[in-house]
Amino acid sequence: MIGEDWPVVSELLGLGADSPALWQMALRAVVVYLAAIVLVRIGEKRFLGQYAALDAVLGFMLGSVLSRAITGSATFFETILGGALALILLHWLFAIVSFRSDHFGNWVKGTTEVLVRDGEIDWDAMQNVHISKKDLFSALRDNANLGGLERVKEARLERSGNISVVKQEREPRIIDVRVEDGVQIVRVEMGG
Repeated sequence: MIGEDWPVVSELLGLGADSPALWQMALRAVVVYLAAIVLVRIGEKRFLGQYAALDAVLGFMLGSVLSRAITGSATFFETILGGALALILLHWLFAIVSFRSDHFGNWVKGTTEVLVRDGEIDWDAMQNVHISKKDLFSALRDNANLGGLERVKEARLERSGNISVVKQEREPRIIDVRVEDGVQIVRVEMGG
């Protein structure tokens, strides 16, 4: 057990204590938060839906920490102040650092992946992110009202796990209509 092998860690985290100190609860929250982000980033981002790993982890952990205060399995004020407040402050700090550092932001929030470019599927990217052709076409229908790839300029798996679609701009078709009795030409511009 860690407490026996690493007495300093045991003391810092208050392992085995009936009632850990406020700072120990905060340190536990920080350690669990970091571990949860690593685990979520190792896993697939598709299960996150609308949220980045940073937000999903906060939601899971905050619910868990606050439930302990509600059920009485941990001391009320220490749980809220030490655990929940530490999580919120850490989330806020990570968001600020992510805003200022793309590298850090990519680590905690993930990166985007181009799945389709100019109507061509990037099969390696699709395989890397475990998106099937059916999933892609479902996203094209849902997000761009498209039934095929011919009008897709770019489809990208976003950090949130959603697939965004940018349609190709079509050049308007111009049709010349000749009028027989005169030498008139009527030009009709058809929208794309």
